[in-house]
Amino acid sequence: MRAKRYLLLAMCAWMAISGSAVAQDAPKKPVEDPGLSDVLTDLLNGGKADVGALAPDRRVPFGRDEMQLSFAPLVKSTAAAVVNVYASKQVKARSPFEGDPFFEQFFGGGAPRNRSSLGSGVLVDQSGIIVTNNHVVQDADEVKVALSDGREFTSKVLLKDDTLDLAVLKIDSDKPFQTIAIGDSDALQVGDLVLAIGNPFGVGQTTTSGIVSALARTHIGVSDSGFFIQTDAAINPGNSGGALINMGGQLVGINTAIFSRTGGSIGIGFAIPSNMVRAFTEAAKGGAEFFERPFIGASFEPVTPQIAESLGMDHPSGALISSVDENGPAARAGLRPGDVVLQFNGAAIEHMEALDYRLATQPIGGKATLSVLSKGEEKSIEVALERAPEGTSSNEVLLRGRSPFAGAKVAELSPRLAQRLRVATDTKGVAIVGIDGGSPAAGFGFQPGDIVREVNGEIIDTAEKLKQLAEVDTRWWRFTVERDGRIMRQMLRY
Repeated sequence: MRAKRYLLLAMCAWMAISGSAVAQDAPKKPVEDPGLSDVLTDLLNGGKADVGALAPDRRVPFGRDEMQLSFAPLVKSTAAAVVNVYASKQVKARSPFEGDPFFEQFFGGGAPRNRSSLGSGVLVDQSGIIVTNNHVVQDADEVKVALSDGREFTSKVLLKDDTLDLAVLKIDSDKPFQTIAIGDSDALQVGDLVLAIGNPFGVGQTTTSGIVSALARTHIGVSDSGFFIQTDAAINPGNSGGALINMGGQLVGINTAIFSRTGGSIGIGFAIPSNMVRAFTEAAKGGAEFFERPFIGASFEPVTPQIAESLGMDHPSGALISSVDENGPAARAGLRPGDVVLQFNGAAIEHMEALDYRLATQPIGGKATLSVLSKGEEKSIEVALERAPEGTSSNEVLLRGRSPFAGAKVAELSPRLAQRLRVATDTKGVAIVGIDGGSPAAGFGFQPGDIVREVNGEIIDTAEKLKQLAEVDTRWWRFTVERDGRIMRQMLRY
């Protein structure tokens, strides 16, 4: 056996020496050497390919020198604009004697204590405008911001939206703050390098690197928004509200959530695209009370495989128009129920959530060009992006009397009010828009956004009708309320 091994080694050595000699003796041909870079490029592209087919600003690293390149200059130019956000809320601890008048007289109720949350934020304007996640500052009594240089500020919440999970804060200083420019998230491609900067677990500012794993992710369960950037850059608790930046040092996303079975990063993180962040920030800087989406007067639903087959489509994609407001911009533009929106300003609409995202990032007052499949033909339609109408009766009515609704402010739903209450703009009925603290309505658990459908057998279609029924002298109450699409019925004696 050993003899055979020695013989094999000797043959390999002889072949190597012979090959080397032939290579030295062979005349040199005037053929341009493709180089290691071109050979690797061909291999990585699955065979012989045109090197110019790759984008000039995107390629894989070649050679030891390029593998040793550092992200340090990029981090140095952006990290100072990523801040730590500390939110605190005072809550009353539950006492074991709560509800017992005798023991409460001696021991009192539960002592108040502070509940705090930790997150990150990004300075996007030199005046002190910071973008973070809504869940970082939600219901907070005080929000403080700490910069990387050790300075701390008490911030003011300018605007927040739980459906988008975004919030805009403001801090003040006599000197301009270092910022990160907001980039174009639509320019991202799967495979692009990105950095995530934040304060995971409160250990201090941390930078991780990765790539864009996927785009336009939906149904991840952290907000109503259905258009997220997925990355494998490590994101952990405390990174929420932090920056996702590209290789140009631009903000391309706000890190928001992770998919994890253990609470730590497993390489699946999600970020809100920077184009949505830009639109939300501009609304906050303009003093908006809530984030307004452009109104086109149409409702949409997903295109299922069955619907796609019936319409003669190759595969299910786009957003199916289910209804059209006869007085809205969509109707004036010629859109009809049954039409399918395939593109929005040249961008493909893969699903209904993509259309919602594209609409929300557009300014009110402009126009959009839609590519629509209508009666088997694809055509281009221009539609105006208007402000949602107020409706014919938007007056708020304060309910009084001896009823469970006393202390609630109600109004008839209009598209604009529906946007403010974060319900579908085509929803009809009478909604609660505010609750007085300490009132019976607050005690019974009513919330802004609740839609009162029925009271004591009467259908509620106007705010005035609800006011009259709430003032009826009775001790028995039966009512139906819709909340987040769920119908709740209650009967009680009050």
